[in-house]
Amino acid sequence: MANFAYFPHTEEDIKAMLERVGVDSIDRLYDDVPAEFIYRDEYALRDAMSEQEIREYFDQLDRKNSKLRIFVGAGAYDHYSPAVIPNLISRSEFITAYTPYQAEISQGTLRYIFEYQSMICELTGMDISNASMYDGPTAAAESMMMAVASAKKKNRVLVSETLLPNVLKVIRTYAHFHGVELGTIAAENGQTSLASLRKELESGDVAGIIVPSVNRYGIIENLEGFADAVHEVKAIAVAYCDPSALAVVKTPGEYGFDVAVGDGQSLGIPVSFGGAYVGFMACRKDYVRKLPGRIVGQTVDADGKRCFVLTLQAREQHIRREKATSNICSNQSLMALYITIYMSLMGPEGLKEVNELSYAGAHYLHDRLLETGKFEKVFDAPFLKEFVLKPLVPAKELQQKLMDNGYFAALETEEGYVSFCVTEKRTKAEIDALVSLINE
Repeated sequence: MANFAYFPHTEEDIKAMLERVGVDSIDRLYDDVPAEFIYRDEYALRDAMSEQEIREYFDQLDRKNSKLRIFVGAGAYDHYSPAVIPNLISRSEFITAYTPYQAEISQGTLRYIFEYQSMICELTGMDISNASMYDGPTAAAESMMMAVASAKKKNRVLVSETLLPNVLKVIRTYAHFHGVELGTIAAENGQTSLASLRKELESGDVAGIIVPSVNRYGIIENLEGFADAVHEVKAIAVAYCDPSALAVVKTPGEYGFDVAVGDGQSLGIPVSFGGAYVGFMACRKDYVRKLPGRIVGQTVDADGKRCFVLTLQAREQHIRREKATSNICSNQSLMALYITIYMSLMGPEGLKEVNELSYAGAHYLHDRLLETGKFEKVFDAPFLKEFVLKPLVPAKELQQKLMDNGYFAALETEEGYVSFCVTEKRTKAEIDALVSLINE
């Protein structure tokens, strides 16, 4: 064991534990497992390698990946990430951090969670933020449960047709296993229909609604009047948001919504083959007792010095077990720190510039693609960095042509449209080269 200093248990530790539980070997711990389920063959593990050999081995694996220029969004956005962030979050005190159960020795962790919460509240226009959720879709599903828990004898939640498909799927899974009835708010001209919402609310059994701020087509939704209609029937209004876009579009708080959820990935976290993500959830103070996850507060110690504490955590499974409000409130602390550093570095002006560059690039690509004659316009509605067009050529062939030339673009939607996205990382030269490929 001396060669493996990070192994937690020595041979003596293991022997003492086995004696305590009354068995003579590790294998005996698995006596209840049927023999046919126990793997008896040798594991296909490589022989030990030197550091140089390991580096070369992983370099070879990395070379198998296609390095594409990303012109697709659909809930995961390829925004610029300042180089300082990976260096900071790689510090051992951060990368090993989990839940700050002991406030007196977790002041650093508690402080950055407090700053994270404060910034999320500023972005969303809400009063309270938790810290934090696994990802955007599960945060949306948790907001559905929150709406039902807050309503009196109402078990129906309305979801907009214009939510991202992966968000809708997760919400439906949660609804199925929690016995929540889902209804649909129809779309009109690519946006959530207020008329459809009003009609659905007439039933009187709606606990809440979930609608997007920027929707699956990239359209900036006009949510004026939605919160008023929902509040008339004493239900909760939830907005699913791209937090990067909230730097320039109207916030859920300004629309009078009760809860804001979404995924913090667009705040500088690399797309990185599907992770990591960090869901956020913020709400008006009226619903703080129904908010899953922990909340860090600021106070002073016995000497009057600024310090931080876990203000609310009694809803969690490590305290309330099966009576917990939620069992998904494990703190995505490292990713919360990541976007906290990102927001502090970028500041309001930096986030505004990110959106201005993305907007300019997306509208330039949109117009150039229409000029090729190979697409038709679908919606006449405002968009920020993402949009859909109707292809006049086979979508799969189009996407494959672009992929073969180093571009991930023209993602096909369920309706047969193709989706494009441009962030501040994409240059005019890259956009022109993509259009040239399509013209071929």
